[in-house]
Order: sequence, then C-alpha cells, then structure tokens
Amino acid sequence: MEGKIRKVGNSLGVILPKQLVDELHLKTGDKVTIERKGSNLEIRPIDPEFENWAEAYNEINKDYKDVLKALAK
Repeated sequence: MEGKIRKVGNSLGVILPKQLVDELHLKTGDKVTIERKGSNLEIRPIDPEFENWAEAYNEINKDYKDVLKALAK
C-alpha cells in the first residue's frame, strides 16, 4: 500500500489510502503515535480508552509507588 507525502504549512503530512483508513476505522482528528524504527516509520492509532487508563496508572504509581512495591511482594 502506498501513501503520499504533502506539504502542510511548514510541515509535511502523509496521505493515507482510503482502504487503510477504512480498515483501521480512522477519522479526521484521530491521534496517532509515530515512531522511528531504524529507517522505517511506524504509525499507530491511539486508543483513547487506553490513554486514559495509562494516565491514571501513572498518577497512582507516582503517588503510591512504595505501597505498590510492598503489595507486589
């Protein structure tokens, strides 16, 4: 599958093929993570439900780190 790089303001954007957009149920405004893997790019949709869970976990872990360590023993 092929995409296309286009100029967007002072940046560049990737045009995703409709088939891929449909398969991943993407829509305008969805957030994605972009990671460099060697000479490749990996683009993944962000799951808002998981993002909320991860944020809550980080807060709990920060506030109760010692308690969580003790419970893990």
